Parts: sequence; structure tokens; C-alpha cells
Amino acid sequence: MVAASADRAEVTRKDADAVLAAFAEVVGDIVSKGDEKVTIPSFLTFERTHRAARTARNPQTGEPINIPAGYSVKVSAGSKLKEAAKGE
Repeated sequence: MVAASADRAEVTRKDADAVLAAFAEVVGDIVSKGDEKVTIPSFLTFERTHRAARTARNPQTGEPINIPAGYSVKVSAGSKLKEAAKGE
């Protein structure tokens, strides 16, 4: 990703790496707060979601396991990314 971004933007790989690292840090900070979505219009949306507590089963023993409530991240593809996935 760094190399492809650097070539496409005609910048050094070091600069491209710094921008991508900053982007990841900003997305992580916003998602960790949980009160906003991060959107790249028509491409991707990142948001924090709540996962309720649930009971699962250990696949090896079949014993029930209690999984506590927590948070996860939902990433949704936008229209441009969906079109790219179709190969159009």
C-alpha cells in the first residue's frame, strides 16, 4: 500500500508511509471514542459498534463459554469500492 500510494501520488515512500500512519492513527482515535463515524465519501466508512454479551461453545469440548459485552469495528464499503469490486 505504501509503495503503490507513493508511486501514484509521486511522493517518497517515507512520506506516503507517514501519511498512511497518520490516517490509521486518526481513524483509531475517532473510532475509539465511539461517537463519530469516519467516512471517505463513496469509498469506506468506519464506525464503532457495541457487541452484546453472549454464550458461545468451545468447539473442542462443547462447553459453554460466556463472552462479555464489548466493542467492535464495522467497516462498510461505499459505492465506488463496490463498483471496483465488480471489476468495472
